[in-house]
Amino acid sequence: TGAKHNAHFRVVIMDQHKPRDGRAVEEIGYYDPNTDPATVQINKDRALYWLMTGAVPTDTVNHLFKRAGIVVSKDAGDAAAPEAGQ
Repeated sequence: TGAKHNAHFRVVIMDQHKPRDGRAVEEIGYYDPNTDPATVQINKDRALYWLMTGAVPTDTVNHLFKRAGIVVSKDAGDAAAPEAGQ
């Protein structure tokens, strides 16, 4: 979304059997690189739910999850919220 020279991205859940530009299953957040610092807003509960269900994030989304405080390990389906002290 956004406009030319003013990008704004959605973080969505997609079905691998649907077309790339098809309808998303669910929108769980957004990323706005134009703010200083860049804004990353992700619904952690829904992200963890989808990760536990077997969703595989792309490298870019995995990086956004780390910035949002969602820890994703290499083991499939093993995700956890950050500890209270971190």
